[in-house]
Amino acid sequence: MVLADRPPTAVLRGLAAAALAALPLAVTPPAHAAETLPLAEAVTRLPVNAENRDGYTRDAFRHWNAGDHPTDGCNTRSEVLLSEAVEPPTVGPRCRLTGGVWWSYYDQTWVTSASGLDIDHMVPLAESWDSGASAWTAERREAYANDQGAPASLVAVTARSNRSKADQDPAEWLPPAAAVHCRYVAEWVGTKLRWALTVDETEAAALRDAATDCPEQTVTYEPAA
Repeated sequence: MVLADRPPTAVLRGLAAAALAALPLAVTPPAHAAETLPLAEAVTRLPVNAENRDGYTRDAFRHWNAGDHPTDGCNTRSEVLLSEAVEPPTVGPRCRLTGGVWWSYYDQTWVTSASGLDIDHMVPLAESWDSGASAWTAERREAYANDQGAPASLVAVTARSNRSKADQDPAEWLPPAAAVHCRYVAEWVGTKLRWALTVDETEAAALRDAATDCPEQTVTYEPAA
């Protein structure tokens, strides 16, 4: 036989190669890559659909959880405050924050007490429910409500500006500081793209108008895992 004349090592290599060829290949899925687009193009990528708030409750979005670092004793709110502080606060027992300085970009205001800040969901929980989150699992809604994977998802701002915004979209509310409107709209669009959320007709029209007013503005987003 032909195989009898081949060196034993060659035979073994041949058998090993055949065995490997028979095994299913393990394919590593590609990582979610960040993408940067002009604002006008990013707006066109948002699916348009009617909103529906049936069944909504804030309790459907568990927050604040233990955050990205469960062993640090701080919840998501405190971790966002720490990451966004211009001058870091002192962290005491049970993650009690004292001192520190923050810049609330919505209303261009310096804040010197953590108690004067809210952590705003860039796309409010109710709006996300209307736009597709109603179909998510409880785990995905929790991930959304505590998302620190993108800097724009959760924003430390003055309580008054956050409560003025409430659950309104950019067709209904923009930050008091006109100079940040382009940034705000870009972060709104980026958050909706990150979480594959939809927009309604009125919202889409407002975003298109904003893109016209902000021709140099870009949107950078990375799809949520």
